[in-house]
Amino acid sequence: MVTACRGRTWRAPLALVGVVLLLAVSGCRWPRDTGTTLDDVRGGVLRVGVSEAPPWTRVADDGMVTGAEARLVQRLADRLDARVEWYPGSESTLMAALKDRVLDLVVGGLDAKAPWTREASLTRPYVTMRTVVAVPDGVAAPAELAGQRVAATAGTAEIAALRGEDAVPVPVPEVTGREPLPVVVGQWRLAELGLRGSGHEVAKHDHVWAVPLGENGWQVEVERFLLALSHREVEDLLVDAEREEAAV
Repeated sequence: MVTACRGRTWRAPLALVGVVLLLAVSGCRWPRDTGTTLDDVRGGVLRVGVSEAPPWTRVADDGMVTGAEARLVQRLADRLDARVEWYPGSESTLMAALKDRVLDLVVGGLDAKAPWTREASLTRPYVTMRTVVAVPDGVAAPAELAGQRVAATAGTAEIAALRGEDAVPVPVPEVTGREPLPVVVGQWRLAELGLRGSGHEVAKHDHVWAVPLGENGWQVEVERFLLALSHREVEDLLVDAEREEAAV
């Protein structure tokens, strides 16, 4: 992995990337002038912090980043004739690096309600995705969730959301659409799995990206790219990401 300040580069193993991000500033002119990110990225390097949030983003052990937003970042980079450098880490570490202008962008299924407004500027939401209760053929849609057995992927927030609705969660390794009971899935998976909505929603997320504070020109460029995407286009990317993961 390459950690870069404008004009200076060095290599660090993936395991040390969090430390590198925090120490990278020590060898660069600091602080970088506000308002220059767009000019720096165009024809140069786009430094992207990424947190694990399948199917939006996935980070392999070797540092390779895939997922729907990974593809979108690459599209943005191509549009600006830039090369992407990925920096995996936790949201808190990445947002601190973004605040210090070590990064140009942070992605990873971020929600507009993310508590990072002191560290970063969030773009306007570019897509709203819902997590819903759906049913396969032959299963009746429940009139209410209270007391209803509903399958959801084990270890996810959906389990807690179902309990909040007084439903009875049935943890499964993965929702396949073949379960003989209602299931919780992202709305983008309904057609792929042959499910139909039940009218019950367990979560809604307005998805955003994060950019450095004060970089208005850069934020406008990123938002222009994101807001040109159609809802269907993002759904298709999520479906593709799910299929790629299943094939691994």
